[in-house]
Amino acid sequence: MDVAAQLARQVLSALLQLAAQPFYYIGIVFVLLQYRRQIMLERQLFSTRLHSMLDTAWKTVLLGIVAGMAASFVMAFVGATVPFGAVVWLWVLSALLAVVQVRFICLAYSVGLLGIFHMIVQAFPALSDVTYIGKAIDPLRELPVSSMLALVGLLHLLEAFFVGRQGADMAMPVFVEGKRGKVIGGYQLQQFWPVPLLLLVPLQAGSSSAALPWTPLFGGDIWSAGWTFAAMPVMLGFAEMTTTRLPRAKAKRSARLLLVYSLAILGLAACAEWVPGFALVGSIAVIALHEALFWWSRREETANPPFYVHDGQGLKILGVLPGSPAHEMGLVPGEIIHKANGIKVRTKEELHEALRTNGAFCKLEVINTEGHSKFVQRALYAGEHHLLGVILSPDDKAMYVLEERNINWFTAAERRKTRIAAGGETNRTL
Repeated sequence: MDVAAQLARQVLSALLQLAAQPFYYIGIVFVLLQYRRQIMLERQLFSTRLHSMLDTAWKTVLLGIVAGMAASFVMAFVGATVPFGAVVWLWVLSALLAVVQVRFICLAYSVGLLGIFHMIVQAFPALSDVTYIGKAIDPLRELPVSSMLALVGLLHLLEAFFVGRQGADMAMPVFVEGKRGKVIGGYQLQQFWPVPLLLLVPLQAGSSSAALPWTPLFGGDIWSAGWTFAAMPVMLGFAEMTTTRLPRAKAKRSARLLLVYSLAILGLAACAEWVPGFALVGSIAVIALHEALFWWSRREETANPPFYVHDGQGLKILGVLPGSPAHEMGLVPGEIIHKANGIKVRTKEELHEALRTNGAFCKLEVINTEGHSKFVQRALYAGEHHLLGVILSPDDKAMYVLEERNINWFTAAERRKTRIAAGGETNRTL
């Protein structure tokens, strides 16, 4: 069979597999449910939604498809593939790790553990003779550690692209407790991308497949027996909290860190392929570097001063409601309302009173994020938001905070909403 015809047939077959793959559709449903959950929380906190679920969801799915096909093209030349037995191990390990923390569901942790298990099985071949263990560990014996590390690196490269492009699209303003116990403003950034991948898979000896028209970087002689494409949908996710940066700046920073991590893992994959005995080093490093990435981001947030707090210049804007007067006047998060109708404002009550001095018109002096003053004005109409639609950074009278929790399969929610009443505190889990 002509190589080009076989390539087209194999790609078409893999696309049909993907179309019939339920896990991809489950991923899309998961994204919709997560966005719906966030919008419901926004309605509870701000009496309106800040984002459009369907608008963000279709962009997320479309970007995932385009990027997934581009990544599949790259992986076909790299030779990064996952045998079916290894896929089962990945699912099992991911489920077990999620019992500890959901963030451990990331492929980096399960691939790293599989690489370590692979070295153990190689060092103790007698384990294959143990009843009920031999068949289970068979996929680990011939595990392509370098290919799996390359897959982790390529997926995190993809994630860096996603985070840089859409990481701040669903950013939600929140009130959190600062390191000194004071309530401060911040942003919860959370995005998920279902990504369809087509993996190049080697066949067993004796197949009728023609030779590949190219030579993948990884795999060596395993491609001489034949090849095919297999559909493998994956879910990539991003979740961060920032109290020190604007959402877009935080997403860009996270994307740069993910880019460095992905390039480091690709380098480790190359070493595991071409340097004898390096597979164990790469397997440990893929976990250690991912943990370092997590803690480095936490350290940066702790080391820098909070950004969303009021100061002597005026009221710091935490968020702006869509379609509100503030949105039409071009106000953005991070700016400071210095004066309203010529009156200096330092509290929410002062802003309300200043706006009431002229019920039909308002003029604001605002200090932008670069420290320069700007003047905006607009006519006011009956029924519009009494504070122009700005979400101000919290003060001592904040009615709730969102507390971070250790989330795993046994926790009911990731955030807790805490209402502070005059007679004490009452907690309600969302």
